[in-house]
Amino acid sequence: MGEAPRKNLNAPGKGANVTVDPIRSLEDIRAIVNALKGNSRNRLLFVMGVNNGLRIIDLLKIRVKDVKTAKPGAMIRIKESKTRKQNVLVINAAVHRALMDHLHETKLSDDDFLFKSTRGKEPISRGMVNKLIKKWTTGIGLKGRYGCATLRKTWGYMQRTVYGVGFEVIAKRFQHSSPAVTMRYLGIQDQEVYESLMNNIE
Repeated sequence: MGEAPRKNLNAPGKGANVTVDPIRSLEDIRAIVNALKGNSRNRLLFVMGVNNGLRIIDLLKIRVKDVKTAKPGAMIRIKESKTRKQNVLVINAAVHRALMDHLHETKLSDDDFLFKSTRGKEPISRGMVNKLIKKWTTGIGLKGRYGCATLRKTWGYMQRTVYGVGFEVIAKRFQHSSPAVTMRYLGIQDQEVYESLMNNIE
């Protein structure tokens, strides 16, 4: 008999309603960015995702002409596919560096999708992004459940835990109905309560 297949720690159980995790440390984020240096498209997707908090489906519809002249600090208006509401893609310094590297290396035309598939003119699929994110996180040894929403959640998690941004601001960015929804979405409310109870008052 052959060896039993290894269990995929990132795979959901049959019929499960899976909530994916954010990446919870800057060190792990930097490890993935470093691992993706050989693929400018994937590196840009990761960097843009964790720096913007937009849904993957909205990142995948960006075309080269939408961003090719953007400078650091630029805000590019988009319409969210899910909510049909207006939102913005922000080109901060990290995104701008990754963007310039990608445009320089790939020589895409203005009408090409920024995250163009290697098999045609369409962008890579959401399913492919899901597989890539699982591959990236597994590649650096992260335990947990990761998928398309991981990049969006990572932005919110980092804004809250590293930069101290309030839930109200993050909720506005996510277009959530209330900060309470954002707390549940990011899954850090219980952690913060525990940490606050460890503060000595004496």
